[in-house]
Amino acid sequence: MLTVVAFLVALGVLIAVHEWGHYRMAVACGVKVLRFSVGFGKAVLRFKPKKQRPGQDTEFVIGLIPFGGFVKMLDGREGEVPEGERHLAFDAQPLRSRALIVAAGPVANLVLAVLLYAAVNWIGQLEPRAVLAPPLAGSLAERAGLQGGEVVRAAALAGHEAQPMRSFASLYWLLINGAIDGQDVLLQLEQGGGQVRDVTLPLAGFDAREFNPNAVLRAIGTVPLVRPQISELVSGDSDPAVRAGLQAGDVVLKVGQVQVTSVGQLINLIHDSVSSDGQPRASTWEIERAGRRLTLEVLPGVKEQHGWMGIGLQDDERDMVRVRYGPLEGLTNGARKTWDMSALSLRLLGRMVVGRLSVKNLSGPIAIADFAGRAARMGLVPYIGFLAFISVSLGVFNLLPVPVLDGGQLMYYLWEKVTGKPVAGVWFDRLQYVGLAMLLAVMAIAVFNDIASRLG
Repeated sequence: MLTVVAFLVALGVLIAVHEWGHYRMAVACGVKVLRFSVGFGKAVLRFKPKKQRPGQDTEFVIGLIPFGGFVKMLDGREGEVPEGERHLAFDAQPLRSRALIVAAGPVANLVLAVLLYAAVNWIGQLEPRAVLAPPLAGSLAERAGLQGGEVVRAAALAGHEAQPMRSFASLYWLLINGAIDGQDVLLQLEQGGGQVRDVTLPLAGFDAREFNPNAVLRAIGTVPLVRPQISELVSGDSDPAVRAGLQAGDVVLKVGQVQVTSVGQLINLIHDSVSSDGQPRASTWEIERAGRRLTLEVLPGVKEQHGWMGIGLQDDERDMVRVRYGPLEGLTNGARKTWDMSALSLRLLGRMVVGRLSVKNLSGPIAIADFAGRAARMGLVPYIGFLAFISVSLGVFNLLPVPVLDGGQLMYYLWEKVTGKPVAGVWFDRLQYVGLAMLLAVMAIAVFNDIASRLG
């Protein structure tokens, strides 16, 4: 239920802001708006404000089908316009005004993203410290000589100025961009005793065709050192955690010979601690309790052929840092993050078009709904960040020069500016059909990817 609610709220907010951009610019340009609708189909709610701007008589509607919205304006191409209102029609406006009205929707989404990212910066959030866990076996990081425990003081893409790393999230962004663009990443590391050294992660030529941020990070081999802490025990003497002597507050350092560096890793180790014949395998856990290191023999329980311990887990806050920005810096960073995310989206789309990135990376409504639910369960700040990301994606997507999208309409206006006459009606209709076919094809691929990822 939370997933559905979170998804519908996200859709409603982002669509409303997009259409509000069109609406407000239309009003500012003196165009009469007949209907402002969030959603399609049968009206669930409709109303007309008693007080409206001069020349306006707008009906506001919430439609039954939430996947989209529209702003219907007075337009001679769609019906007869009374002579006394001809000056209020969209098609009677100069080219500049029409272009501004069309562009205002996606621009509103991008502005919203700036504000949402700024809100995340102002509120602040816990992020992993820029401390590296032992590199994954056979990874680029291992071949580069990383050992684990290094603090990343600064980093940069090759040929760029090094920037201080406030958290692992900053390094993560650099690594993703380096992998996509095939650029080496330079790290300035501090090791035990204050020793500083420079290391280059050779990402030039990195194959990121099957782009998945977490998979890319695993292939590079750099993951943050965030040790799991036991937050609670399931009560009862028969529970595996109680029998092993584990307590709430214990920080898990090792399971057998494996150094534990994340909650997810420990969950997987517990999950896989059952032999092929369904018997649990005992292991030695090294934990930290109140500043002391202890070793415990742990025998997991078995549920549905998988290991379980009856414990709740959380990140050790000592491995986290709260990143928060002031008013101006937070807003500036929000604008920079929106710009960077927009540029990244365009680069990824461009690589799909030329075949350098698989279309398997397209996500549809099922995946987006899943992400919305996960973000909502994580808390307000992650959900705001999710809204910002989707708002960027919606803004960039609508600016693409594809007929039926806002960007396609702007291309028509560019043609009109260059030639001095609008696109001929027959060509306009043909291009709209082509654009609609392209859009349906993309949607079909995205939905197929969503279903395929869940089936296997």
